[in-house]
Amino acid sequence: MARLSLTELASMKNVIQEMPKEEWAELRRKAQERAILEVPKEFLGRYRDEEAKRQVRYQVLRVIEEEKPGLEYITKQAIAEKLTNEISGYGPLEKLLDNEEITEIIVERYDSVVIEKDGVLVETDVKFDSEEHLRLVVERILSPLGRRLDYTTPYVDARLPDGSRVNAVSEYIAPHGTQLSIRKFNKDISIEDLINFGAINEELTEAIKACVQARMSIVVSGGTGSGKTSFLNAISEFINPNLSIITIENPAELNLKHPRVRSWETRPANIEGKGAINQLMLVENALRARPDIIIVGEVRGAEAFALLQAVNTGHDGSMTTLHANTTKDAMKRLVSMVSSAGQLASELVPEYVSTGIDLVFQLSRMEDGSRKLVEISEVVGVDKKEVKVNTLVKYVVDGYDENGKIIGHWEETGNEFTRSTRFKQTKVDFPGWLGGKKK
Repeated sequence: MARLSLTELASMKNVIQEMPKEEWAELRRKAQERAILEVPKEFLGRYRDEEAKRQVRYQVLRVIEEEKPGLEYITKQAIAEKLTNEISGYGPLEKLLDNEEITEIIVERYDSVVIEKDGVLVETDVKFDSEEHLRLVVERILSPLGRRLDYTTPYVDARLPDGSRVNAVSEYIAPHGTQLSIRKFNKDISIEDLINFGAINEELTEAIKACVQARMSIVVSGGTGSGKTSFLNAISEFINPNLSIITIENPAELNLKHPRVRSWETRPANIEGKGAINQLMLVENALRARPDIIIVGEVRGAEAFALLQAVNTGHDGSMTTLHANTTKDAMKRLVSMVSSAGQLASELVPEYVSTGIDLVFQLSRMEDGSRKLVEISEVVGVDKKEVKVNTLVKYVVDGYDENGKIIGHWEETGNEFTRSTRFKQTKVDFPGWLGGKKK
């Protein structure tokens, strides 16, 4: 494109600015629809790729030629450039996605966007032009993923190409308009990072390492945003590299630090309502695929029974995550999920769970925004028809510093770790818990 004079630039700017807002929105809508329909699928979603942008721009120009044939050539080019920039990315969210300090983006409605930084929600001045503008951006995000948001599918949970998790909800179930949340994927969290963040300490790390190497079956429990996936990713580096792992998720978020990982992901039904693959189906198939360890990204229902089948039939060291506020609550939820499969009499389920799970790690997002391992418990049987847990380690809050950050320590409860014989059986050197001393 030739260099433009100041007069030409001013003229083009005036044409764009003078175009009625509704007219510009309609042109943007038609341009995006054409791009999604005509741009080769391999380029959709790769909005920052130059060839992908060129493909989008070509389709945008076609729409402008059809809708605004009387404009001067140079003005058409300018409009095409502006429209291409608007629909070749995530719109107002672009600068938030580029900011590495932001861990989550929440669009509460088209004119209200909040972000999470350092574990705390912060309001922003980012806004969409309208509800329709927000819907266009959501469509642009979901279309390359083969998903859509409409009356028959009013919410979508999916994974972006970079591993970030996106959840979108339509106005059909959200009365105040379309809503969107993007939890940005951080694939570089390591055990050392967790120590530096204050999520765990070195003594706990050595103990956890020994438990993983002894192939204890582990449940990582915590609330939303407590760091369950990051924790599971980090401790995976302790798994024996000679073992074969299958991960099962909805959607895929794990990025295990291990050389032998087969990653499986659930699949939603197609537009005819067929072809869905759920976690239960994948766990059942995994039992036939010769894994040593099965890791379910998050158990939500009947797949918990299949996972317990795995750990009770030789797949020691299998792991999962679930939502719960305490280790005791985590076991109650797991019992409920196993019961939902309808494969065991209800009175047998607690015993089935207690024989399959060894340890529960409880994570929490603290009031200062930090994430910490706050409790470690072992499963020690059944008492009064409930799974009994034996708490080994707890995090104790001592106070706050001048910036409001929590100061605390981990300490042993003094309860006996009944599974300590497992270390001798598996020839793993166990460094011990914290010895009852404050750290």
